[in-house]
Amino acid sequence: MKALLLRNSILYIKDYARPVPNPDEVLIKVLMAGICNTDLALKNGYMDFQGILGHEFVGIVEECGSNKGEKWIGKRVVGEINCVCGKCEYCLNGLERHCSNRTVLGILNRDGAFAKYLTLPIRNLHIVPDNVSDEEAVFTEPLAAALEILEQIHIMPNTKVVVLGDGKLGLLVAQVLAKTGCELLLVGKHISKLKIATQWGLHTNLASLLEESFYADIVVDCTGSRRGFAIARSLVHPRGTIIIKSTFKDLVQMDLSSLVVDEITLIGSRCGPFAPALTFLQQKQIFIKELITQIYPLENILDAFHKAEMSSSLKILVKI
Repeated sequence: MKALLLRNSILYIKDYARPVPNPDEVLIKVLMAGICNTDLALKNGYMDFQGILGHEFVGIVEECGSNKGEKWIGKRVVGEINCVCGKCEYCLNGLERHCSNRTVLGILNRDGAFAKYLTLPIRNLHIVPDNVSDEEAVFTEPLAAALEILEQIHIMPNTKVVVLGDGKLGLLVAQVLAKTGCELLLVGKHISKLKIATQWGLHTNLASLLEESFYADIVVDCTGSRRGFAIARSLVHPRGTIIIKSTFKDLVQMDLSSLVVDEITLIGSRCGPFAPALTFLQQKQIFIKELITQIYPLENILDAFHKAEMSSSLKILVKI
């Protein structure tokens, strides 16, 4: 099968052996996959990943590793990306996403979705509602990540919230948090991207035009940049909260003493719940179409990555 491989920060297309599902897994024919900022970071050395990239996908179950997966055959599905052991201390205490022995689709010791086929455990699967298109379904994983913020912190209507970063994740997070009724401001550096959010009725501002005296209760860093934390720190007031969604290879320097003095809360936020994300998509509560910049066939995925790396791009999809 054709697949996009990452080897030592070099991407290339190769004929690759079709994966075989284990007894607790299914074989999924990938229909469409999305390029994430994490994929771009992996290409630049984040996590030292080697193999097939891609973790945002929708596909059809074609085979199962045992008869317990037979009911899934023919179903259109998305899949949670953390594949866990179910036996370690974290798994036994409800922290499966932090399993000591986990593999992560297209990120950690497991081939991903930029290929004709992938395998996932049955427990990771979610059926896609009929009224959710493939293009919308690909957004299940990043939308779930946006919803995770509401699992981690309670946001009141009078809370001042800044979403920092006007990329695809920032635009999803802003939409989700706006539904709490909070005083939300999306801050970015691309007029064209902020214009999209403005058309949705969200309040926006260019980072360069923010007043120095501006402060917020909560700042969510979706910049995907090492500079994001410093900007977030400058925007949050004492006893405020910074939620970090960015992942990248670079290290970030911070003044820990100022965090102590100002009693700042830091929250790392990663994967989130798929079921609510699919409900949001089914009920058309989230704008998706405006987030798609272009769709490429798998054969042109190298061009797709080049396009995804352009600052003007939002979501680049790959049709398998």
